[in-house]
Amino acid sequence: MSISLNHIRIVLVEPAGARNIGSISRVMKNMGLTQLVIVNPRCEAQGEEASRMAVHAIDLLQAARIVPDLTTALTGCTRVIATTGREDRAIPTQLETPRQALPWLVDSTEPTALLFGREDSGLTNTELNYATRYIRIPVGSEYSSLNLAQAVGICAYEIQMYASQIDDNLQTIHSPIPQPTDLAPVELVEGYYQQLETLLLEIGYLFPHTATPRMEKLRRLYNRSQLSQNEVALLRGMLRQIKWAIDRHPTT
Repeated sequence: MSISLNHIRIVLVEPAGARNIGSISRVMKNMGLTQLVIVNPRCEAQGEEASRMAVHAIDLLQAARIVPDLTTALTGCTRVIATTGREDRAIPTQLETPRQALPWLVDSTEPTALLFGREDSGLTNTELNYATRYIRIPVGSEYSSLNLAQAVGICAYEIQMYASQIDDNLQTIHSPIPQPTDLAPVELVEGYYQQLETLLLEIGYLFPHTATPRMEKLRRLYNRSQLSQNEVALLRGMLRQIKWAIDRHPTT
């Protein structure tokens, strides 16, 4: 396989099992993935136990970035997919299979990320809000719980298979989302959301006790449109002008 997958980050949020991290490093190397980012691990992520499971992927394990929060892990990424085993979220979300969604990461030339949550509880709603697309691995109804390393392995295999098909000039059916040419990275969009929430609280559209669910709905709306850097700049300029007008002409 000659196509590079170096732009795809596998991001583990607060993993608790060192063996899982080692196994994930191994399967990533098997499938041509090189970028592992670990957010606030709850174990010795690069210790002896993880190294034993990594086998010949110790180099990938030791090169993994350990970061304190998800925002740092996603800095620079323009496409983010989150994995979830949940179907009962309050906000309707289209769940795709790995085969449907993951080509979207491979097709990009900019940094992209695939998020995996904690072994026991997955990703929180706040963490899921960072993503634009969501995948759920189809499993049997009798026993639907997947080990974290197994879930990463399945997704890594689908990424490698799609990349191999590109190399072989085979036609693959998937569901791409139309993209602007200048996608805004996660940190720029997050800055806009923070500015928007502050202003909406100030004018009374949001209230502290209901701000979180309302902002989740707004995030979904904006994330579906895949904002470009110029569009984020335009939106932030509008907010600054509204803030200026409010401060200049306060209501009495």
